[in-house]
Amino acid sequence: MGISRHFFSRREFAKTTLAASVAAMTGSLAGCALSMGSQAAGVVAAPGRRIRTGVIGCGSVSNQYLPVLTQSPYVEVVSVCDIRPERARDQAAKLGVAHHYPHIDAMLAGEPFEFLVDLTDMQEHEHLNRQALEAGKHVWSEKPIANSLAAGQELLRMARGKQLRLWGAPITVQSPQFALMARTLAAGSLGRVAAAHADYGHEGPDWAPFFYRKGGGSLPDLAVYNLTTLTGLLGPVKHVTAMLSIVTPHRDIVGAGRIEVTEEDNAMVLMDHGDGVISHVQSGFNYFNPHGHDGSGEQRHTISIIGTAGFMGLVGYDWLPLGVDIATHDQPQLARQATDPQGYTWQQGAALAAECLATGRELLATPEHALHVLEIITAARESSATGRRVALSSTFDRPVVG
Repeated sequence: MGISRHFFSRREFAKTTLAASVAAMTGSLAGCALSMGSQAAGVVAAPGRRIRTGVIGCGSVSNQYLPVLTQSPYVEVVSVCDIRPERARDQAAKLGVAHHYPHIDAMLAGEPFEFLVDLTDMQEHEHLNRQALEAGKHVWSEKPIANSLAAGQELLRMARGKQLRLWGAPITVQSPQFALMARTLAAGSLGRVAAAHADYGHEGPDWAPFFYRKGGGSLPDLAVYNLTTLTGLLGPVKHVTAMLSIVTPHRDIVGAGRIEVTEEDNAMVLMDHGDGVISHVQSGFNYFNPHGHDGSGEQRHTISIIGTAGFMGLVGYDWLPLGVDIATHDQPQLARQATDPQGYTWQQGAALAAECLATGRELLATPEHALHVLEIITAARESSATGRRVALSSTFDRPVVG
């Protein structure tokens, strides 16, 4: 397949960080909290047991997830699955996975496992996650968990009823940079917080059409990271106002030719967190960046938070954070902190979830948070279509970091 360099540079760069991610999982991972979260715990495996895992979706993202999973002391990958059987076969052969399947039905009827990692096209997540839960499997899903808030909440109710676990990407709240930002806000160092801004974009993928079709778009693919980070720091959103557009109405996709773009490739989302706090996220598939999309060369603040007594900016992308700059009335010169990733990588979420199943520790990332972000996305689309400010109904408990 012809892979667009500007889009896959994140995946390419991640190869250099997989060793750090694997190393972080040889002991007790910093991303897990000792107390149980808001989701029902279900039956927790005995400490140290390896979790029998099946992975569905053997495309590009699996190239980042599978090395972490197969080297985690908490995971035993027993099967892989893809509707393109050759991709599942090739991944199984490369990584020494004993079983591979062409369809989820065959996978669920085949080699027994307890934990499904869903890396398929985003439009497929909802029905595959439901099928796995119905079959009694814990689920880690790439974003989004479902195609609507109501469907996602039903999946979570199903999981709880069956004493199963359900998680969803992204895991930006697990990074040490997020932890520093959360502690800084909790300490009141910025004074009364007023506003925040975040942005993430690139020139758009050319390797698959699903990004531009119903259920795709720059909001669930790109803005989801910033939305997760800002809501994790500032709390749930009360109201959303948004403007969305399509800048490039047709795209040339490898293997599919020229396609029509039906979902937003340009988005501006304004969020009211209550108590006077307003934040803004922009995302798009039309963003040129002189640094490319490597992430390691990005030195600007992609997330910034401003208060009456200080400023805080995240250096680099929140999926690959490089540090946090802070300035206050007392120390007005920007000072960079939290430059050590401490093993954090964006692709380790499923392995962290497996550790939680094996040890009883909890992720800071929760399904309630992921579903709140999904509601923001659907509210943004409603707001853009109607010109109205849209109220949200979901909420979540903010991550508590030490």
